[in-house]
Amino acid sequence: MNVFVLCTGRCGSVTFVKACSHIANYTSDHESRVSMVGPERVAYPSNHIEADNRLSWFLGRLERTYGNSAFYVHLTRNREDTARSFTKRWDTGILQAYRDGVLMKLPAEPDRMAVSLDYCDTVDSNIEAFLRDKAHKMPFRLETAKTDFQEFWSRIGAEGDLAAALAEWDVVHNESRRPDSGTPRVLKKVGRAIREFPSALRNR
Repeated sequence: MNVFVLCTGRCGSVTFVKACSHIANYTSDHESRVSMVGPERVAYPSNHIEADNRLSWFLGRLERTYGNSAFYVHLTRNREDTARSFTKRWDTGILQAYRDGVLMKLPAEPDRMAVSLDYCDTVDSNIEAFLRDKAHKMPFRLETAKTDFQEFWSRIGAEGDLAAALAEWDVVHNESRRPDSGTPRVLKKVGRAIREFPSALRNR
Protein backbone atom coordinates (compact mmCIF):
# COMPACT_ATOMS: atom_id res chain seq x y z
CA MET A 1 0.00 0.00 0.00
CA ASN A 2 1.22 3.49 -0.80
CA VAL A 3 0.90 6.29 1.73
CA PHE A 4 0.73 9.97 0.81
CA VAL A 5 1.22 12.77 3.33
CA LEU A 6 -0.59 15.79 1.91
CA CYS A 7 0.02 19.21 3.39
CA THR A 8 0.77 22.88 2.85
CA GLY A 9 4.38 22.55 3.92
CA ARG A 10 5.90 24.24 7.02
CA CYS A 11 3.87 21.85 9.18
CA GLY A 12 6.18 18.96 10.05
CA SER A 13 6.47 16.97 6.83
CA VAL A 14 10.25 16.59 7.14
CA THR A 15 9.88 15.31 10.70
CA PHE A 16 7.11 12.99 9.55
CA VAL A 17 9.47 11.31 7.09
CA LYS A 18 12.26 11.19 9.69
CA ALA A 19 9.85 9.32 11.95
CA CYS A 20 8.86 7.00 9.10
CA SER A 21 12.51 6.12 8.52
CA HIS A 22 12.16 3.82 11.55
CA ILE A 23 9.47 1.77 9.79
CA ALA A 24 10.92 -1.47 8.45
CA ASN A 25 8.17 -2.58 6.08
CA TYR A 26 7.79 0.71 4.16
CA THR A 27 10.22 2.97 2.37
CA SER A 28 9.77 6.69 2.93
CA ASP A 29 11.01 9.95 1.46
CA HIS A 30 10.36 13.69 1.28
CA GLU A 31 9.75 15.39 -2.07
CA SER A 32 11.56 12.58 -3.85
CA ARG A 33 10.11 13.09 -7.35
CA VAL A 34 9.83 16.88 -7.63
CA SER A 35 12.11 16.93 -10.69
CA MET A 36 9.95 14.47 -12.66
CA VAL A 37 7.35 15.28 -15.31
CA GLY A 38 4.56 13.26 -16.86
CA PRO A 39 3.51 9.91 -15.35
CA GLU A 40 6.88 9.63 -13.59
CA ARG A 41 5.92 12.48 -11.25
CA VAL A 42 3.64 10.20 -9.24
CA ALA A 43 5.25 6.83 -10.03
CA TYR A 44 6.17 5.86 -6.48
CA PRO A 45 7.36 2.37 -5.51
CA SER A 46 4.95 0.05 -3.73
CA ASN A 47 4.78 0.19 0.06
CA HIS A 48 6.22 3.68 0.07
CA ILE A 49 5.40 6.69 2.25
CA GLU A 50 5.81 10.03 0.47
CA ALA A 51 5.49 13.50 2.00
CA ASP A 52 5.40 16.31 -0.56
CA ASN A 53 3.46 19.55 -0.23
CA ARG A 54 3.46 19.94 -4.02
CA LEU A 55 1.22 16.90 -4.36
CA SER A 56 -1.69 19.22 -3.59
CA TRP A 57 -1.26 20.37 -7.22
CA PHE A 58 -1.20 16.78 -8.52
CA LEU A 59 -4.33 15.45 -6.85
CA GLY A 60 -5.94 14.55 -10.16
CA ARG A 61 -2.95 12.37 -11.02
CA LEU A 62 -3.03 10.75 -7.58
CA GLU A 63 -6.70 9.97 -8.11
CA ARG A 64 -6.07 8.49 -11.53
CA THR A 65 -3.07 6.43 -10.40
CA TYR A 66 -3.94 5.38 -6.84
CA GLY A 67 -7.53 6.35 -6.04
CA ASN A 68 -8.83 4.38 -3.07
CA SER A 69 -5.93 1.92 -3.07
CA ALA A 70 -3.67 4.34 -1.15
CA PHE A 71 -3.71 5.65 2.41
CA TYR A 72 -3.80 9.44 2.73
CA VAL A 73 -2.70 11.63 5.62
CA HIS A 74 -3.74 15.26 5.84
CA LEU A 75 -0.97 16.82 7.88
CA THR A 76 -1.80 20.21 9.39
CA ARG A 77 -0.44 22.73 11.84
CA ASN A 78 -2.04 25.74 13.49
CA ARG A 79 -3.03 27.93 10.55
CA GLU A 80 -1.44 31.15 11.81
CA ASP A 81 1.81 29.41 12.79
CA THR A 82 2.04 27.80 9.36
CA ALA A 83 1.44 31.08 7.56
CA ARG A 84 3.91 32.89 9.80
CA SER A 85 6.55 30.32 8.89
CA PHE A 86 5.86 30.91 5.21
CA THR A 87 6.35 34.67 5.59
CA LYS A 88 9.95 33.88 6.59
CA ARG A 89 10.38 32.18 3.20
CA TRP A 90 8.70 34.89 1.17
CA ASP A 91 11.20 34.98 -1.68
CA THR A 92 11.71 31.28 -2.24
CA GLY A 93 9.94 27.99 -2.78
CA ILE A 94 6.28 27.30 -3.23
CA LEU A 95 5.02 30.54 -1.67
CA GLN A 96 6.97 32.57 -4.22
CA ALA A 97 5.45 30.42 -6.98
CA TYR A 98 1.97 30.92 -5.52
CA ARG A 99 2.18 34.69 -5.13
CA ASP A 100 3.90 35.32 -8.48
CA GLY A 101 2.48 32.57 -10.68
CA VAL A 102 -0.94 31.68 -9.26
CA LEU A 103 -2.26 34.91 -7.73
CA MET A 104 -0.33 37.35 -9.98
CA LYS A 105 -0.51 41.16 -10.11
CA LEU A 106 -0.32 41.61 -6.36
CA PRO A 107 0.58 45.07 -5.03
CA ALA A 108 4.28 45.85 -4.92
CA GLU A 109 4.27 45.36 -1.14
CA PRO A 110 1.43 42.95 -0.36
CA ASP A 111 0.42 41.87 3.13
CA ARG A 112 2.71 38.85 3.52
CA MET A 113 0.66 37.23 6.25
CA ALA A 114 -2.54 37.59 4.23
CA VAL A 115 -0.95 35.98 1.16
CA SER A 116 0.50 33.16 3.26
CA LEU A 117 -2.87 32.51 4.89
CA ASP A 118 -4.51 32.51 1.46
CA TYR A 119 -2.02 29.90 0.25
CA CYS A 120 -2.71 27.71 3.28
CA ASP A 121 -6.47 27.96 2.82
CA THR A 122 -6.19 27.13 -0.87
CA VAL A 123 -4.05 24.05 -0.34
CA ASP A 124 -5.95 22.71 2.65
CA SER A 125 -9.30 23.12 0.90
CA ASN A 126 -7.94 21.30 -2.18
CA ILE A 127 -6.82 18.42 0.02
CA GLU A 128 -10.09 18.30 1.95
CA ALA A 129 -12.09 18.12 -1.28
CA PHE A 130 -9.84 15.36 -2.64
CA LEU A 131 -10.16 13.29 0.53
CA ARG A 132 -13.92 13.61 0.80
CA ASP A 133 -14.61 10.18 -0.73
CA LYS A 134 -11.39 8.38 0.20
CA ALA A 135 -11.75 5.13 2.15
CA HIS A 136 -8.34 5.19 3.81
CA LYS A 137 -7.40 8.53 5.35
CA MET A 138 -6.68 10.27 8.61
CA PRO A 139 -6.14 13.81 9.87
CA PHE A 140 -2.80 14.43 11.54
CA ARG A 141 -2.08 17.53 13.59
CA LEU A 142 1.46 18.66 14.35
CA GLU A 143 0.29 19.77 17.78
CA THR A 144 -0.70 16.18 18.67
CA ALA A 145 1.97 14.48 16.57
CA LYS A 146 3.04 11.74 18.95
CA THR A 147 -0.51 10.57 19.61
CA ASP A 148 -1.47 10.80 15.95
CA PHE A 149 1.68 9.02 14.80
CA GLN A 150 0.88 6.04 17.00
CA GLU A 151 -2.54 5.82 15.36
CA PHE A 152 -0.93 6.17 11.93
CA TRP A 153 1.56 3.41 12.79
CA SER A 154 -1.27 1.07 13.72
CA ARG A 155 -3.49 1.90 10.76
CA ILE A 156 -0.86 1.21 8.11
CA GLY A 157 0.41 -1.91 9.87
CA ALA A 158 3.87 -0.46 10.40
CA GLU A 159 6.67 -2.61 11.78
CA GLY A 160 9.90 -1.31 13.27
CA ASP A 161 11.10 0.87 16.13
CA LEU A 162 8.11 2.93 17.29
CA ALA A 163 10.00 4.46 20.22
CA ALA A 164 12.70 5.82 17.90
CA ALA A 165 10.04 7.11 15.51
CA LEU A 166 8.24 8.99 18.28
CA ALA A 167 11.53 10.47 19.48
CA GLU A 168 11.93 12.22 16.10
CA TRP A 169 9.02 14.48 17.03
CA ASP A 170 11.17 15.96 19.80
CA VAL A 171 13.71 17.20 17.23
CA VAL A 172 13.24 20.41 15.23
CA HIS A 173 13.82 19.69 11.53
CA ASN A 174 13.92 22.21 8.67
CA GLU A 175 13.33 25.25 10.86
CA SER A 176 12.61 28.59 9.21
CA ARG A 177 14.64 31.62 10.15
CA ARG A 178 13.58 35.22 10.01
CA PRO A 179 14.35 36.75 6.59
CA ASP A 180 16.66 39.33 8.15
CA SER A 181 18.48 36.95 10.49
CA GLY A 182 21.75 35.15 9.97
CA THR A 183 24.19 35.65 7.15
CA PRO A 184 22.81 36.97 3.82
CA ARG A 185 22.65 34.26 1.16
CA VAL A 186 25.08 36.02 -1.17
CA LEU A 187 27.70 36.25 1.59
CA LYS A 188 27.23 32.56 2.36
CA LYS A 189 27.88 31.75 -1.30
CA VAL A 190 31.01 33.90 -1.36
CA GLY A 191 32.29 32.26 1.80
CA ARG A 192 31.64 28.80 0.43
CA ALA A 193 33.46 29.66 -2.81
CA ILE A 194 36.49 30.90 -0.86
CA ARG A 195 36.55 27.75 1.27
CA GLU A 196 36.27 25.48 -1.75
CA PHE A 197 38.74 27.36 -3.95
CA PRO A 198 41.93 25.49 -2.87
CA SER A 199 40.33 22.09 -3.35
CA ALA A 200 39.04 23.18 -6.76
CA LEU A 201 42.63 23.96 -7.80
CA ARG A 202 43.83 20.60 -6.54
CA ASN A 203 41.16 18.77 -8.54
CA ARG A 204 41.97 20.44 -11.85
